[in-house]
Amino acid sequence: MIEILGQFPWYKCFRLLGYPQRLPVSYTVSVTYRCNSRCATCRVYEKGSEKSELTVAEYERIFKSVGEKPYWITISGGEPFLRNDIVDICRVIYKISHPAIINIPTNGILYDKIPQAVADIARSCAKSKIIINLSLDDIGERHDKIRGVKGNFERAQRTYQALRALKLNNVTLGIHTVISKYNVARFPQIYDELSAWQPDSYITEVAEERVELGTIGAGITPTAKEYSQAIDYLIGKISCSSPKGVAKVAQAFRLQYYKMVKQVLSEGRGVIPCYAGVASCQIAPDGDVWPCCIKAEAVGNLRETDYNFPRVWFSDKAQELRQEIKNKNCFCPLANASYTNMLYDLTSLWRAGWWVLRH
Repeated sequence: MIEILGQFPWYKCFRLLGYPQRLPVSYTVSVTYRCNSRCATCRVYEKGSEKSELTVAEYERIFKSVGEKPYWITISGGEPFLRNDIVDICRVIYKISHPAIINIPTNGILYDKIPQAVADIARSCAKSKIIINLSLDDIGERHDKIRGVKGNFERAQRTYQALRALKLNNVTLGIHTVISKYNVARFPQIYDELSAWQPDSYITEVAEERVELGTIGAGITPTAKEYSQAIDYLIGKISCSSPKGVAKVAQAFRLQYYKMVKQVLSEGRGVIPCYAGVASCQIAPDGDVWPCCIKAEAVGNLRETDYNFPRVWFSDKAQELRQEIKNKNCFCPLANASYTNMLYDLTSLWRAGWWVLRH
């Protein structure tokens, strides 16, 4: 964390002036579009095919060009554990780039596969913090209905119990809820029941219309009023808790994020500078590089540039999109990018730090 904050002046200059050139600190690596859920808030499973996915050898070449710049890597999908080689993907990225954090979201359906894969990843990436976020959007059959799979909740619960039993020092087990028009009214009940499972963390993000997810025009986002009522309940619960150390700092940033999303939804604008395309990026399953997944506009393809990430990242097309983002031609409350943005926003840092000092 200190290392990231220390690079603030250079990333600020890169965002404003285009130099000195910097590689991202946060990478979302989408390893597949395949998914065994049929969510009401996502149609990513309709895109791409297994044949187009990057191989382990290709990821090795990509991250050799990246080096040790990544601090936070999210291995996403689709459902990432549908990749039979997910352990090998994590292993090769860790061996080359040594990220401090490897975050993997999952729907938890593959209860007979996920725990062993997580154990293998944790042992192979021993010096990284492995964060597994189990996606749960409601309780029981209501969750199954949102996710489009009968028995999803029961299987996810089995996955959670098996992951909890691992007791590996470098694994953090969280629960993640997408707040959408389908569950926003029930959120207090959802939070109360899921938090009773005592996850290491409980996080939420708001359902968004994204090109990546095929949800443009789907009307899945709750209104600003609906979201505020739901998230204020969570904010109240968080404010009454008393975590220690790193968990306390993380909680402070979550609070700032939830308040920021309220403002974005109510005002319809970006409220802090966006560093997507500067400090954060996404690599699609077929090798396309995106500054962000909301627009999902590629600045180049790694297969077409001999797997040279810097060549794509510092291209004229990438600089053009960075300029569009800097000029606030778009805005969103995307969680991954927003947390990176807050680390490079002095006001957000001050508010999070002040919350830590007061609690």
